[in-house]
Amino acid sequence: MNRKLASVGERRASALRYIVSLVCSFQIGVAQEPATPPSSAGQELIVVIGAPGTDEYRATFESWAARWKVAAERVAADCTVIGAVEHSAADLEELTVALAASIAVETTEPLWIVFIGHGTFDGRTASLNLNGPDISSQRMAEMLRPAKRPIAFIACASCSSPFINTLSAPDRIVISATKDGNQIQYSRFGDAMSQAIGGLDADINRDGQTSLLEAWLFASRRTAEFYVTEGRLATEHALLDDNGDSKGTRAEVYEADRLKTNIENADQLDGNLASRWHLVRSDEERRLTPEQRQTRDDLEQQLEELRLGRDKLAEAEYLLQLEAILVPLARLYESIHSPDEPIESPKK
Repeated sequence: MNRKLASVGERRASALRYIVSLVCSFQIGVAQEPATPPSSAGQELIVVIGAPGTDEYRATFESWAARWKVAAERVAADCTVIGAVEHSAADLEELTVALAASIAVETTEPLWIVFIGHGTFDGRTASLNLNGPDISSQRMAEMLRPAKRPIAFIACASCSSPFINTLSAPDRIVISATKDGNQIQYSRFGDAMSQAIGGLDADINRDGQTSLLEAWLFASRRTAEFYVTEGRLATEHALLDDNGDSKGTRAEVYEADRLKTNIENADQLDGNLASRWHLVRSDEERRLTPEQRQTRDDLEQQLEELRLGRDKLAEAEYLLQLEAILVPLARLYESIHSPDEPIESPKK
């Protein structure tokens, strides 16, 4: 009986190895096809340059904003830059109008909001410094409450952690440059974040695109390296929240782009949603329809949950559940593969 079960398990494992290699072959085949022209696909980007305080900071913040704008232009995503006009006193009004228009659009495609500048915290309320009246975390939460689309809010500023507490919500990603409101020194996190989002230097899993998770990990690690190299005490520690619990997660719990295996309560930590969001999508990613992308994301979420719970399952049950995920995933990639292009069987 045991020998028969072992034989079944061996056959299933062999079949799954073939399925996995088949999924990989589909992905490679798609990547080899001619790229389709960039499409906006409904993504939008709003970049806010806060009150700089000095000319030096203004030049720095504008250079970071320019990188985000270039990334949006690569995929023809609508991009609005607020605060670029020196001495403007109407930034809050302009931001209010831009947000109202963007969040009213009912779509599965995300709105990216990036703040670059300084922040303040008085012990109760955190605010981002604008030209003219500032905006508090509570005011921002009120403005985003009616949103009919997913949102990524990225606060590259000092004292920005309280924005995670107030903005956290389902289907939303909130990133702060600091771990609490009392980290008041100038934040460098936005520099590395703007470098990561549009290129492949932060593409940890080498899938030809940089996810928001990868960009955040890259920026967090680069920022930490700066303080070590300069021999300074780190005055900023970035957080990411994407599960709606208002807590946030530090980059230290990650090894490469995966949670470390010895982390407790890993299922309660953040990163799953952010790993599937890309401002600049690869050629094969843009081939997927929104419905196909959602199906793929759901399957990959199931795969991650299965991986985290593998120790609780018998081998045969684990392989059975793995097959139930990988087969439809393989069929999904097959459906976007060119029917005229032959698919070679993986080499044995």
